[in-house]
Amino acid sequence: MSATTFEFKAMDLAGLTSSGEMQAESKSAVSELLRQRGLIVLDVSEKSKAVNIEDFFKRWRGIDMRELAIFSRQFATLNASGMPMLRTLQTLEDQTNDEEIKKAAGSLRADVEAGSSLEQAMARHPRTFDRLYRAMVRSGEQSGRLDEAMDRIAYQVEKSDKLRREVKSALMYPTLIFGFATVVLVAIVAFVIPTFAKIFEELAEEHPEEAAGLPAPTQFCVSLSNALTGYWFLIIPGLAVSIFLFFKWKKTEAGHRAWDRFALKLPAKIGDVVQKVALARWSRTFAGAVSSGVPMLQAIKLTGETAGNIVVEEAMDDVYASVKRGGSIAAPIADNDIFPPMVGHMIAVGEETGQLDEMLSKVADFYEAEVDAKVKALTSLLEPIMIVVVGGMVGFIVISMYLPMFSIYEHIR
Repeated sequence: MSATTFEFKAMDLAGLTSSGEMQAESKSAVSELLRQRGLIVLDVSEKSKAVNIEDFFKRWRGIDMRELAIFSRQFATLNASGMPMLRTLQTLEDQTNDEEIKKAAGSLRADVEAGSSLEQAMARHPRTFDRLYRAMVRSGEQSGRLDEAMDRIAYQVEKSDKLRREVKSALMYPTLIFGFATVVLVAIVAFVIPTFAKIFEELAEEHPEEAAGLPAPTQFCVSLSNALTGYWFLIIPGLAVSIFLFFKWKKTEAGHRAWDRFALKLPAKIGDVVQKVALARWSRTFAGAVSSGVPMLQAIKLTGETAGNIVVEEAMDDVYASVKRGGSIAAPIADNDIFPPMVGHMIAVGEETGQLDEMLSKVADFYEAEVDAKVKALTSLLEPIMIVVVGGMVGFIVISMYLPMFSIYEHIR
């Protein structure tokens, strides 16, 4: 859930009132943070603000994970050196390049100076520091090993960012080719085919005996061109609305559930890549939570919520129920089809030897390497498929445009 700005009024034990603004996920979160500061909540309301285009694009872009990894790594280094917390946050605020993280660092420093714990201060910025991040920080604060927790967080964020970049970079070339091919095909249909259509009309007037009708492929291309050029004012908004409604539906619980299940079944090995990405993210997240000392039930719940796939999340619900009643982690994982048999066996060994975090890290390493190999193989497969498809479409249009000319030429000869 994204952060929202709330306005609040509160009163301390001495009877003095104060007001201000706070970013949080909900009104109840604001009230809880104020109570933790020893204040009596009088009123909390969402702040209304004008639409800002720049803020909209920043929110759409999200947090730069590479900058967040650098922030976490520097935090760990400064904290391990013995630097006081406030000075550490001030240093991080001064040298962070990302504006969102810079603002968050300044807010952290102000809240910590006011008496909040670091995890409580981070709770005001859920868009920058997600629940898993905050849970690992809380574990580090409680154990007195915040530098180690931040170091693990940095490693976690770096691995997640690397995985995301590998997938994006591998799919960039096919996406560009597909986009360029789409533009070329639209240009042909909108501008080239109408020219041929006029030629066909002139030929039909000169040779009325051949005006019985165009070949079916030619008629299809001309009709498509007429629809695109004659009703573009309906087609373009219709496509835009359809895309908007699709993404809106995908954000709903039913849409998210249906899309995640559909993505796992996509052909041409795409579903296999989606599964490997989900498993790599799941195992890395689970390993980070366990190694940071997050309580097991909380680690399981957080891992499911941040897995990025509803099928994995539902599987972790089964794991949560098993562990809560005294069962094992490996049993429900072995029974779920989303996890290959190797995962269940390695987790069982980890539970038996007390090295669950190490086994999960090995699973994460394996699937991250698998994702790299699978994505490269998928890219190699998509390139010839796209060439064949685009070439076939262009060839179909060219042949369709020349068929009437061949027919008329044969008649004249």
